[in-house]
Amino acid sequence: MSSNFVRGRAAARWLLRMNVPLPTRTDAQLDAERDSHYYWNYAVNLLDGVFFWFGLSFVSSTTILPLFISKLSDSPIPIALLAVLAQSSWFLPQLFSAGITERIPRMKPIVINLGLFTERLPMLFLPLAALLSLSNPLLALIIFFVAYAWHGFGAGMIAPAWSNLLARCFPVERRGRFFGITSFVGTGLGTLGAFVSGWMLDVFPFPTNFVYIFAVAALAVFVSWGFLALTREPAGHNEKVSLPARQQGQSRRKMLAIVRGDHNFRRFLMARVLSSFAAMGEGFLTVAAVRMWQVSDGTVAYFTAAMLLGQTGGNLLAGFVADRWGHKLSLELGYLCLIVSFGLAWLAPGSGWYFVVFAVLGVAAGTRVVSGILIPLEFARPEHRPSYVGISNTTMGIGSALAPLAGGLLAWFGYNTLFAVGALLAGAAFVAMRWGVTEPRVGQLFDPNKGS
Repeated sequence: MSSNFVRGRAAARWLLRMNVPLPTRTDAQLDAERDSHYYWNYAVNLLDGVFFWFGLSFVSSTTILPLFISKLSDSPIPIALLAVLAQSSWFLPQLFSAGITERIPRMKPIVINLGLFTERLPMLFLPLAALLSLSNPLLALIIFFVAYAWHGFGAGMIAPAWSNLLARCFPVERRGRFFGITSFVGTGLGTLGAFVSGWMLDVFPFPTNFVYIFAVAALAVFVSWGFLALTREPAGHNEKVSLPARQQGQSRRKMLAIVRGDHNFRRFLMARVLSSFAAMGEGFLTVAAVRMWQVSDGTVAYFTAAMLLGQTGGNLLAGFVADRWGHKLSLELGYLCLIVSFGLAWLAPGSGWYFVVFAVLGVAAGTRVVSGILIPLEFARPEHRPSYVGISNTTMGIGSALAPLAGGLLAWFGYNTLFAVGALLAGAAFVAMRWGVTEPRVGQLFDPNKGS
Protein backbone atom coordinates (compact mmCIF):
# COMPACT_ATOMS: atom_id res chain seq x y z
CA MET A 1 0.00 0.00 0.00
CA SER A 2 1.62 3.28 -1.12
CA SER A 3 2.23 6.16 1.27
CA ASN A 4 0.12 8.45 -0.94
CA PHE A 5 -2.84 6.10 -0.65
CA VAL A 6 -2.44 5.95 3.13
CA ARG A 7 -2.25 9.74 3.37
CA GLY A 8 -5.27 10.09 1.11
CA ARG A 9 -7.28 7.65 3.18
CA ALA A 10 -6.30 9.44 6.38
CA ALA A 11 -7.30 12.79 4.84
CA ALA A 12 -10.68 11.35 3.82
CA ARG A 13 -11.28 10.01 7.33
CA TRP A 14 -10.40 13.41 8.76
CA LEU A 15 -12.63 15.22 6.26
CA LEU A 16 -15.58 12.99 7.13
CA ARG A 17 -14.75 12.99 10.87
CA MET A 18 -14.54 9.21 10.93
CA ASN A 19 -11.57 9.47 13.30
CA VAL A 20 -13.75 11.15 15.96
CA PRO A 21 -15.41 8.59 18.31
CA LEU A 22 -19.19 8.52 18.26
CA PRO A 23 -21.03 8.36 21.60
CA THR A 24 -23.38 5.46 22.28
CA ARG A 25 -26.99 6.61 22.54
CA THR A 26 -30.38 4.96 22.58
CA ASP A 27 -33.17 5.81 20.15
CA ALA A 28 -34.91 7.79 22.90
CA GLN A 29 -31.77 9.84 23.55
CA LEU A 30 -31.31 10.56 19.84
CA ASP A 31 -34.96 11.62 19.56
CA ALA A 32 -34.58 13.89 22.59
CA GLU A 33 -31.49 15.55 21.06
CA ARG A 34 -33.34 15.94 17.76
CA ASP A 35 -36.29 17.62 19.46
CA SER A 36 -34.04 19.95 21.50
CA HIS A 37 -32.43 21.27 18.31
CA TYR A 38 -35.61 21.22 16.21
CA TYR A 39 -36.21 24.98 15.97
CA TRP A 40 -32.53 25.79 15.39
CA ASN A 41 -32.27 23.18 12.63
CA TYR A 42 -35.56 24.35 11.17
CA ALA A 43 -34.26 27.93 10.95
CA VAL A 44 -30.83 27.21 9.44
CA ASN A 45 -32.14 24.60 6.99
CA LEU A 46 -34.94 26.96 5.97
CA LEU A 47 -32.36 29.65 5.17
CA ASP A 48 -30.25 27.08 3.35
CA GLY A 49 -33.19 26.12 1.16
CA VAL A 50 -34.27 29.72 0.56
CA PHE A 51 -30.89 30.83 -0.76
CA PHE A 52 -30.35 27.59 -2.68
CA TRP A 53 -33.65 27.88 -4.55
CA PHE A 54 -33.02 31.58 -5.13
CA GLY A 55 -29.68 30.73 -6.73
CA LEU A 56 -31.15 27.97 -8.86
CA SER A 57 -33.71 30.39 -10.33
CA PHE A 58 -30.81 32.11 -12.11
CA VAL A 59 -29.63 28.85 -13.69
CA SER A 60 -32.96 27.25 -14.59
CA SER A 61 -32.30 24.22 -16.78
CA THR A 62 -35.72 24.65 -18.38
CA THR A 63 -35.41 28.29 -19.42
CA ILE A 64 -32.18 30.25 -18.70
CA LEU A 65 -29.58 27.61 -19.55
CA PRO A 66 -31.15 26.51 -22.88
CA LEU A 67 -31.20 30.19 -23.86
CA PHE A 68 -27.50 30.55 -22.96
CA ILE A 69 -26.57 27.48 -24.99
CA SER A 70 -28.63 28.66 -27.97
CA LYS A 71 -26.39 31.75 -28.06
CA LEU A 72 -23.33 29.53 -28.48
CA SER A 73 -24.57 26.84 -30.86
CA ASP A 74 -27.38 26.20 -33.33
CA SER A 75 -27.08 22.43 -32.88
CA PRO A 76 -29.80 20.58 -30.92
CA ILE A 77 -27.18 18.24 -29.43
CA PRO A 78 -26.01 20.61 -26.65
CA ILE A 79 -29.65 21.26 -25.70
CA ALA A 80 -30.26 17.51 -25.46
CA LEU A 81 -27.07 17.06 -23.43
CA LEU A 82 -28.20 19.79 -21.04
CA ALA A 83 -31.56 18.05 -20.61
CA VAL A 84 -29.82 14.73 -19.89
CA LEU A 85 -27.57 16.29 -17.25
CA ALA A 86 -30.34 18.39 -15.70
CA GLN A 87 -32.70 15.45 -15.32
CA SER A 88 -30.24 12.69 -14.39
CA SER A 89 -26.94 13.93 -12.95
CA TRP A 90 -28.33 14.39 -9.43
CA PHE A 91 -29.99 10.96 -9.45
CA LEU A 92 -27.44 8.62 -11.05
CA PRO A 93 -24.54 8.62 -8.52
CA GLN A 94 -26.69 7.84 -5.51
CA LEU A 95 -26.75 4.07 -5.84
CA PHE A 96 -22.96 4.04 -5.70
CA SER A 97 -22.63 6.45 -2.78
CA ALA A 98 -25.46 4.95 -0.70
CA GLY A 99 -23.51 1.98 0.64
CA ILE A 100 -20.52 4.13 1.56
CA THR A 101 -22.86 6.57 3.28
CA GLU A 102 -24.26 3.78 5.46
CA ARG A 103 -20.77 3.03 6.79
CA ILE A 104 -20.11 6.65 7.81
CA PRO A 105 -21.60 7.54 11.21
CA ARG A 106 -22.07 11.29 10.70
CA MET A 107 -23.96 12.75 7.75
CA LYS A 108 -23.08 16.43 8.21
CA PRO A 109 -19.36 16.11 7.28
CA ILE A 110 -20.37 14.46 3.99
CA VAL A 111 -22.87 17.17 3.17
CA ILE A 112 -20.72 20.12 4.29
CA ASN A 113 -17.05 19.17 3.98
CA LEU A 114 -17.28 16.94 0.93
CA GLY A 115 -20.18 18.87 -0.58
CA LEU A 116 -18.16 22.09 -0.66
CA PHE A 117 -15.91 20.57 -3.33
CA THR A 118 -18.35 18.33 -5.14
CA GLU A 119 -21.47 20.53 -5.29
CA ARG A 120 -20.68 24.18 -4.58
CA LEU A 121 -17.23 24.89 -6.03
CA PRO A 122 -18.11 24.19 -9.71
CA MET A 123 -20.69 27.00 -9.67
CA LEU A 124 -17.78 29.46 -9.78
CA PHE A 125 -16.89 28.31 -13.31
CA LEU A 126 -20.23 29.32 -14.85
CA PRO A 127 -19.44 33.07 -14.94
CA LEU A 128 -16.09 32.17 -16.53
CA ALA A 129 -17.89 30.27 -19.28
CA ALA A 130 -20.07 33.32 -19.95
CA LEU A 131 -17.02 35.59 -20.10
CA LEU A 132 -15.52 33.43 -22.86
CA SER A 133 -18.72 33.24 -24.90
CA LEU A 134 -17.75 35.75 -27.57
CA SER A 135 -14.02 35.12 -27.82
CA ASN A 136 -14.19 31.31 -27.76
CA PRO A 137 -17.72 29.82 -27.88
CA LEU A 138 -16.48 26.22 -28.05
CA LEU A 139 -14.30 26.60 -24.95
CA ALA A 140 -17.17 28.35 -23.20
CA LEU A 141 -19.45 25.39 -23.96
CA ILE A 142 -16.84 22.93 -22.68
CA ILE A 143 -16.30 24.83 -19.42
CA PHE A 144 -20.05 25.23 -18.95
CA PHE A 145 -20.81 21.53 -19.39
CA VAL A 146 -17.88 20.39 -17.24
CA ALA A 147 -18.95 22.72 -14.43
CA TYR A 148 -22.64 21.84 -14.75
CA ALA A 149 -21.95 18.10 -14.78
CA TRP A 150 -19.51 18.44 -11.87
CA HIS A 151 -22.15 20.29 -9.86
CA GLY A 152 -24.93 17.81 -10.72
CA PHE A 153 -23.01 14.58 -10.14
CA GLY A 154 -21.32 16.07 -7.06
CA ALA A 155 -24.68 16.97 -5.54
CA GLY A 156 -25.92 13.48 -6.31
CA MET A 157 -22.97 11.88 -4.54
CA ILE A 158 -23.88 13.53 -1.25
CA ALA A 159 -27.67 13.31 -1.68
CA PRO A 160 -28.16 10.08 0.36
CA ALA A 161 -26.29 11.70 3.25
CA TRP A 162 -28.31 14.92 2.92
CA SER A 163 -31.60 12.98 2.89
CA ASN A 164 -30.50 11.00 5.94
CA LEU A 165 -29.45 14.22 7.69
CA LEU A 166 -32.96 15.62 7.16
CA ALA A 167 -34.45 12.38 8.49
CA ARG A 168 -32.31 12.67 11.62
CA CYS A 169 -33.21 16.32 12.20
CA PHE A 170 -36.97 16.18 11.51
CA PRO A 171 -39.54 13.55 12.57
CA VAL A 172 -41.57 11.90 9.83
CA GLU A 173 -44.79 13.78 10.61
CA ARG A 174 -43.03 17.15 10.21
CA ARG A 175 -40.69 16.55 7.26
CA GLY A 176 -43.20 17.29 4.53
CA ARG A 177 -44.31 20.55 6.11
CA PHE A 178 -40.73 21.68 6.71
CA PHE A 179 -39.61 20.87 3.18
CA GLY A 180 -42.77 22.28 1.65
CA ILE A 181 -42.51 25.61 3.49
CA THR A 182 -38.77 25.83 2.79
CA SER A 183 -39.28 25.22 -0.91
CA PHE A 184 -42.29 27.55 -0.92
CA VAL A 185 -40.31 30.46 0.51
CA GLY A 186 -37.23 29.61 -1.58
CA THR A 187 -39.06 29.37 -4.88
CA GLY A 188 -41.10 32.43 -3.98
CA LEU A 189 -37.85 34.36 -3.64
CA GLY A 190 -36.69 32.57 -6.78
CA THR A 191 -39.65 34.12 -8.60
CA LEU A 192 -38.22 37.51 -7.72
CA GLY A 193 -34.88 36.22 -8.98
CA ALA A 194 -36.50 35.28 -12.27
CA PHE A 195 -37.72 38.85 -12.76
CA VAL A 196 -34.24 40.12 -11.89
CA SER A 197 -32.68 37.75 -14.44
CA GLY A 198 -35.24 38.90 -17.01
CA TRP A 199 -34.27 42.50 -16.33
CA MET A 200 -30.58 41.59 -16.70
CA LEU A 201 -31.24 39.83 -20.01
CA ASP A 202 -33.06 42.89 -21.37
CA VAL A 203 -30.77 45.63 -20.01
CA PHE A 204 -27.27 44.20 -20.42
CA PRO A 205 -25.76 42.95 -23.68
CA PHE A 206 -24.67 39.37 -24.24
CA PRO A 207 -22.59 37.90 -22.62
CA THR A 208 -22.43 40.47 -19.76
CA ASN A 209 -26.00 39.60 -18.80
CA PHE A 210 -25.14 35.93 -18.31
CA VAL A 211 -21.94 36.78 -16.39
CA TYR A 212 -24.06 38.68 -13.87
CA ILE A 213 -26.77 36.00 -13.78
CA PHE A 214 -24.31 33.17 -13.15
CA ALA A 215 -22.39 35.22 -10.56
CA VAL A 216 -25.56 35.83 -8.53
CA ALA A 217 -26.36 32.10 -8.71
CA ALA A 218 -22.90 31.14 -7.41
CA LEU A 219 -23.07 33.68 -4.56
CA ALA A 220 -26.49 32.48 -3.42
CA VAL A 221 -25.42 28.82 -3.48
CA PHE A 222 -22.40 29.59 -1.26
CA VAL A 223 -24.53 31.59 1.20
CA SER A 224 -26.87 28.58 1.28
CA TRP A 225 -23.91 26.33 2.15
CA GLY A 226 -22.98 28.62 5.05
CA PHE A 227 -26.39 28.23 6.67
CA LEU A 228 -26.45 24.47 6.08
CA ALA A 229 -23.10 24.22 7.87
CA LEU A 230 -24.82 25.46 11.06
CA THR A 231 -27.01 22.33 11.27
CA ARG A 232 -26.79 20.46 14.59
CA GLU A 233 -26.90 16.77 13.68
CA PRO A 234 -28.24 14.29 16.27
CA ALA A 235 -25.59 11.61 15.93
CA GLY A 236 -24.87 8.63 18.11
CA HIS A 237 -23.87 4.99 17.92
CA ASN A 238 -26.78 2.56 18.24
CA GLU A 239 -25.82 -1.12 17.90
CA LYS A 240 -29.30 -2.16 16.76
CA VAL A 241 -29.23 0.30 13.90
CA SER A 242 -25.65 0.80 12.82
CA LEU A 243 -24.15 -2.71 13.00
CA PRO A 244 -26.22 -4.28 10.20
CA ALA A 245 -25.63 -1.19 8.10
CA ARG A 246 -21.87 -1.53 8.50
CA GLN A 247 -21.97 -5.25 7.76
CA GLN A 248 -24.16 -4.95 4.70
CA GLY A 249 -22.78 -1.69 3.33
CA GLN A 250 -23.26 -1.27 -0.37
CA SER A 251 -23.22 -4.96 -1.23
CA ARG A 252 -24.96 -6.05 -4.39
CA ARG A 253 -26.75 -8.73 -2.39
CA LYS A 254 -28.47 -6.14 -0.24
CA MET A 255 -29.51 -3.99 -3.18
CA LEU A 256 -30.91 -7.00 -5.03
CA ALA A 257 -32.72 -8.17 -1.90
CA ILE A 258 -34.50 -4.83 -1.65
CA VAL A 259 -35.54 -4.73 -5.30
CA ARG A 260 -36.59 -8.40 -5.39
CA GLY A 261 -38.19 -8.65 -1.96
CA ASP A 262 -39.88 -5.31 -1.42
CA HIS A 263 -42.70 -5.63 -3.96
CA ASN A 264 -44.37 -2.36 -3.06
CA PHE A 265 -41.11 -0.46 -3.43
CA ARG A 266 -40.48 -2.13 -6.80
CA ARG A 267 -43.90 -1.01 -8.07
CA PHE A 268 -43.09 2.47 -6.82
CA LEU A 269 -39.86 2.43 -8.84
CA MET A 270 -41.76 1.45 -11.98
CA ALA A 271 -44.20 4.34 -11.51
CA ARG A 272 -41.32 6.77 -10.99
CA VAL A 273 -39.56 5.63 -14.15
CA LEU A 274 -42.77 6.22 -16.11
CA SER A 275 -42.94 9.73 -14.64
CA SER A 276 -39.34 10.43 -15.67
CA PHE A 277 -40.18 9.53 -19.27
CA ALA A 278 -43.33 11.64 -19.03
CA ALA A 279 -41.10 14.64 -18.32
CA MET A 280 -39.04 14.09 -21.50
CA GLY A 281 -40.39 17.27 -23.04
CA GLU A 282 -39.47 19.67 -20.20
CA GLY A 283 -36.15 20.67 -21.71
CA PHE A 284 -37.78 21.38 -25.09
CA LEU A 285 -40.57 23.69 -23.92
CA THR A 286 -38.45 26.84 -24.09
CA VAL A 287 -36.96 25.89 -27.47
CA ALA A 288 -40.45 25.19 -28.80
CA ALA A 289 -41.71 28.58 -27.61
CA VAL A 290 -38.75 30.39 -29.18
CA ARG A 291 -38.89 28.57 -32.51
CA MET A 292 -42.65 28.26 -32.91
CA TRP A 293 -43.69 31.66 -31.52
CA GLN A 294 -40.47 33.75 -31.68
CA VAL A 295 -40.62 34.86 -28.02
CA SER A 296 -37.96 37.27 -26.76
CA ASP A 297 -35.11 36.55 -24.33
CA GLY A 298 -36.82 38.54 -21.60
CA THR A 299 -40.03 36.53 -22.05
CA VAL A 300 -38.05 33.33 -21.44
CA ALA A 301 -37.01 34.66 -18.03
CA TYR A 302 -40.66 35.42 -17.28
CA PHE A 303 -41.49 31.82 -18.16
CA THR A 304 -39.11 30.98 -15.32
CA ALA A 305 -41.10 33.29 -13.04
CA ALA A 306 -44.37 31.57 -14.03
CA MET A 307 -42.84 28.15 -13.37
CA LEU A 308 -41.48 29.23 -9.98
CA LEU A 309 -44.82 30.75 -8.99
CA GLY A 310 -46.40 27.40 -9.77
CA GLN A 311 -43.66 25.61 -7.89
CA THR A 312 -44.23 27.71 -4.77
CA GLY A 313 -47.82 26.52 -4.76
CA GLY A 314 -46.76 22.95 -5.49
CA ASN A 315 -44.20 23.02 -2.68
CA LEU A 316 -46.73 24.21 -0.13
CA LEU A 317 -49.43 21.84 -1.39
CA ALA A 318 -47.07 18.86 -1.27
CA GLY A 319 -45.84 19.67 2.23
CA PHE A 320 -49.27 19.82 3.83
CA VAL A 321 -50.80 17.01 1.76
CA ALA A 322 -47.85 14.73 2.53
CA ASP A 323 -47.90 15.29 6.29
CA ARG A 324 -51.64 14.62 6.43
CA TRP A 325 -52.20 11.95 3.76
CA GLY A 326 -48.73 10.86 2.62
CA HIS A 327 -46.26 11.62 -0.17
CA LYS A 328 -47.89 9.09 -2.49
CA LEU A 329 -50.98 11.28 -2.93
CA SER A 330 -48.77 14.32 -3.41
CA LEU A 331 -46.90 12.62 -6.28
CA GLU A 332 -50.19 11.57 -7.87
CA LEU A 333 -51.34 15.21 -7.91
CA GLY A 334 -48.03 16.11 -9.54
CA TYR A 335 -48.57 13.56 -12.29
CA LEU A 336 -52.00 15.02 -13.00
CA CYS A 337 -50.33 18.43 -13.36
CA LEU A 338 -47.87 16.95 -15.87
CA ILE A 339 -50.82 15.73 -17.94
CA VAL A 340 -52.33 19.23 -17.92
CA SER A 341 -49.04 20.99 -18.65
CA PHE A 342 -48.00 18.92 -21.65
CA GLY A 343 -51.60 18.74 -22.86
CA LEU A 344 -51.73 22.55 -22.93
CA ALA A 345 -48.33 22.76 -24.68
CA TRP A 346 -49.62 20.30 -27.27
CA LEU A 347 -52.79 22.29 -27.96
CA ALA A 348 -51.56 25.86 -27.29
CA PRO A 349 -52.80 28.30 -29.99
CA GLY A 350 -50.24 31.01 -29.08
CA SER A 351 -47.19 31.89 -26.97
CA GLY A 352 -49.30 33.37 -24.16
CA TRP A 353 -50.49 29.90 -23.22
CA TYR A 354 -46.94 28.97 -22.32
CA PHE A 355 -47.18 31.02 -19.13
CA VAL A 356 -49.90 28.60 -18.01
CA VAL A 357 -47.88 25.64 -19.29
CA PHE A 358 -44.87 26.63 -17.18
CA ALA A 359 -47.00 27.51 -14.13
CA VAL A 360 -48.69 24.09 -14.08
CA LEU A 361 -45.35 22.43 -14.79
CA GLY A 362 -44.05 24.29 -11.73
CA VAL A 363 -46.78 22.78 -9.55
CA ALA A 364 -45.70 19.33 -10.75
CA ALA A 365 -42.06 20.20 -10.03
CA GLY A 366 -43.00 21.35 -6.54
CA THR A 367 -44.55 18.00 -5.66
CA ARG A 368 -41.56 16.21 -7.19
CA VAL A 369 -39.09 18.25 -5.16
CA VAL A 370 -40.84 17.71 -1.82
CA SER A 371 -42.37 14.25 -2.08
CA GLY A 372 -39.97 12.75 -4.60
CA ILE A 373 -37.06 13.40 -2.24
CA LEU A 374 -38.78 12.40 1.00
CA ILE A 375 -40.94 9.39 0.08
CA PRO A 376 -38.05 6.86 -0.27
CA LEU A 377 -37.24 7.47 3.40
CA GLU A 378 -40.67 6.12 4.34
CA PHE A 379 -40.21 2.79 2.56
CA ALA A 380 -37.10 2.04 4.66
CA ARG A 381 -36.09 1.20 8.18
CA PRO A 382 -33.63 3.80 9.59
CA GLU A 383 -30.55 1.63 9.01
CA HIS A 384 -31.42 1.10 5.34
CA ARG A 385 -32.43 4.65 4.36
CA PRO A 386 -29.32 5.46 2.26
CA SER A 387 -29.77 2.25 0.24
CA TYR A 388 -33.44 2.96 -0.46
CA VAL A 389 -32.67 6.58 -1.37
CA GLY A 390 -29.82 5.45 -3.62
CA ILE A 391 -31.88 2.79 -5.40
CA SER A 392 -34.86 5.09 -5.86
CA ASN A 393 -32.95 8.08 -7.15
CA THR A 394 -30.54 6.15 -9.36
CA THR A 395 -33.47 4.32 -10.96
CA MET A 396 -35.10 7.70 -11.52
CA GLY A 397 -31.81 8.96 -12.92
CA ILE A 398 -31.55 6.19 -15.49
CA GLY A 399 -35.01 7.02 -16.75
CA SER A 400 -34.23 10.74 -16.67
CA ALA A 401 -31.03 10.21 -18.67
CA LEU A 402 -32.81 8.26 -21.40
CA ALA A 403 -35.95 10.41 -21.48
CA PRO A 404 -34.42 13.53 -23.12
CA LEU A 405 -32.83 11.33 -25.78
CA ALA A 406 -36.22 9.83 -26.54
CA GLY A 407 -37.65 13.36 -26.43
CA GLY A 408 -35.07 14.53 -28.94
CA LEU A 409 -36.08 11.75 -31.32
CA LEU A 410 -39.77 12.60 -30.96
CA ALA A 411 -38.98 16.29 -31.51
CA TRP A 412 -37.90 15.40 -35.05
CA PHE A 413 -41.56 14.56 -35.71
CA GLY A 414 -42.63 17.86 -34.16
CA TYR A 415 -42.90 19.42 -30.73
CA ASN A 416 -46.63 18.73 -30.59
CA THR A 417 -45.95 15.00 -30.99
CA LEU A 418 -43.42 15.16 -28.16
CA PHE A 419 -45.81 16.96 -25.80
CA ALA A 420 -48.71 14.62 -26.62
CA VAL A 421 -46.60 11.55 -25.79
CA GLY A 422 -45.47 13.23 -22.56
CA ALA A 423 -49.08 13.76 -21.49
CA LEU A 424 -49.94 10.10 -22.21
CA LEU A 425 -46.94 8.83 -20.22
CA ALA A 426 -47.87 11.09 -17.32
CA GLY A 427 -51.30 9.44 -17.34
CA ALA A 428 -49.66 6.01 -17.23
CA ALA A 429 -47.49 7.10 -14.28
CA PHE A 430 -50.58 8.31 -12.42
CA VAL A 431 -52.37 4.98 -12.93
CA ALA A 432 -49.30 3.01 -11.82
CA MET A 433 -48.83 5.08 -8.67
CA ARG A 434 -52.52 5.36 -7.80
CA TRP A 435 -53.49 1.71 -8.11
CA GLY A 436 -50.16 -0.11 -8.06
CA VAL A 437 -48.45 1.33 -4.97
CA THR A 438 -49.58 1.05 -1.35
CA GLU A 439 -48.99 4.04 0.92
CA PRO A 440 -45.67 3.16 2.67
CA ARG A 441 -46.85 4.47 6.04
CA VAL A 442 -49.36 1.61 6.13
CA GLY A 443 -48.14 -1.86 7.05
CA GLN A 444 -44.80 -3.44 7.93
CA LEU A 445 -41.56 -2.24 6.36
CA PHE A 446 -39.38 -4.68 4.45
CA ASP A 447 -36.09 -5.72 6.07
CA PRO A 448 -33.50 -6.84 3.46
CA ASN A 449 -31.47 -8.54 6.19
CA LYS A 450 -34.36 -10.84 7.03
CA GLY A 451 -36.33 -10.85 3.80
CA SER A 452 -39.46 -9.38 5.36
